[in-house]
Amino acid sequence: MSAPRLLIANRGEIAVRIARACRDLGISPVAVYSEADRSSLHVRLSDAAVAIGPAPARESYLVVERLLDAAKRTGATMVHPGFGFLAENAAFAQAVIDAGLVWVGPDPKSITAMGSKTESRARMQAAGVPIVPGMTEPARGPDEIAAFGRAHGFPLLLKAAAGGGGKGMRVVRSEEEVPAAFERARSEAKSFFADEAVYCELYVEEPRHVEVQVLGDRHGRVVAVGERECSLQRRHQKVLEECPSPVVGPELRARMEEVAVAAARAVDYVSAGTIEFLLARDGRFFFLEMNTRIQVEHPVTEMVYGVDLVSEMIRIAGGAPMSFERRPDPRGHAVECRIYAEDPARAFAPSPGTISRLRWPHGPGLRIDSGIEEGDRIPLDYDPMVAKLVAWGSDRDQALRRMRRALRETRIEGIETSIPFFLELLQDPDVVSANVSTQFLERWTYSGGTGASAVEEELALVAAVLGASRAARAARGSGQPSWPSAWRTARPTYGSRE
Repeated sequence: MSAPRLLIANRGEIAVRIARACRDLGISPVAVYSEADRSSLHVRLSDAAVAIGPAPARESYLVVERLLDAAKRTGATMVHPGFGFLAENAAFAQAVIDAGLVWVGPDPKSITAMGSKTESRARMQAAGVPIVPGMTEPARGPDEIAAFGRAHGFPLLLKAAAGGGGKGMRVVRSEEEVPAAFERARSEAKSFFADEAVYCELYVEEPRHVEVQVLGDRHGRVVAVGERECSLQRRHQKVLEECPSPVVGPELRARMEEVAVAAARAVDYVSAGTIEFLLARDGRFFFLEMNTRIQVEHPVTEMVYGVDLVSEMIRIAGGAPMSFERRPDPRGHAVECRIYAEDPARAFAPSPGTISRLRWPHGPGLRIDSGIEEGDRIPLDYDPMVAKLVAWGSDRDQALRRMRRALRETRIEGIETSIPFFLELLQDPDVVSANVSTQFLERWTYSGGTGASAVEEELALVAAVLGASRAARAARGSGQPSWPSAWRTARPTYGSRE
């Protein structure tokens, strides 16, 4: 009997991650690809692959009809959307279900309820989940924003009602700033989300971003699987994540998990999802939003709690209960760095190109989630993520040391990457001591790569070896004693043989 097939409606490292989960479950992975991804790793690792159009996502990965046709042509009975693209699109989820396929994700109604920032806030408020004071309906004009500010105080944060990823956000620190900020936020919201609705909430100064992983099944179970620290963000995009949060103790963790479960139950949530909170300096926390999909940073939770979240999603979608009745006990600490094809020395300008040389780090406690191999090309058409490096340790200090080692060992040539940025960031005393907030990187300045690059380090090493070799030969010629070669010193000896 042939294995059931699952269509992966995505690309890059998350498509590779899903394909591997399929293999572990005895499911045959099916890939889709644009012209830019014809020879990508996720295609090479799948049993079947279907071309779905040109490089632009709007002509390929965002075309519902082509994705459904690919499932039909390959005999796939399940569809996993990964993250990004159509992962939180309720209409796509419903189209998959209407086509008689299994949607690996939450019900479309749950996606709709939590996809609207204003509706989700209203639902959370009704469920007793603490929320930042704010509007539960879009503002009809700047006058309503100004009135809210007079009643609750400034600063305020203007947000796109249908948005995410930092788009359509504006901080307003006085009533005089409201009209211009409202128009800019509305214009951005319309451009990015085809919906100009904007609302506002009280802006919490110097908060931390802490999110709780939840998992629900169709047997009535909803479990919170710990929290993640995601405060280090650049332009509202996370760049480094940790599990657990270094500032969340047992009592606060229990409260946050209890609230996260209540939030998930309020929308009858099934599958993996994330409840995001703002954690204030005084220990209060407020609901921010719910991501109704697997998160980019899910590996740190998997490393600490020993749970395969992607496999759980697939099992749950098939009607099975999750594989545990209560949250597993955490073990150790994990840190994730998102490695992007960007040049941090040039204001993080995109750096597309072909990977001419690639060496991943190895050793205890390391995990690499990537969608590339040596010789692959990083296109300009999509998110520039190259890999996620994850380091686990018995405690946070060991995890950070392992991450620094992993970054130094990694060699990616042919493009620029954000590795030098992380090497410098992870030496900062405030980062090491976890004294950060979501505004930390707005003030932190990258030096511009004053340290040696990976290539420069290797050239320096070669020069040192050649210099030592010349010195040794000169010493032998002069009759002076010389140091033994590094090779003879390092290689093992057996018995007394030389």
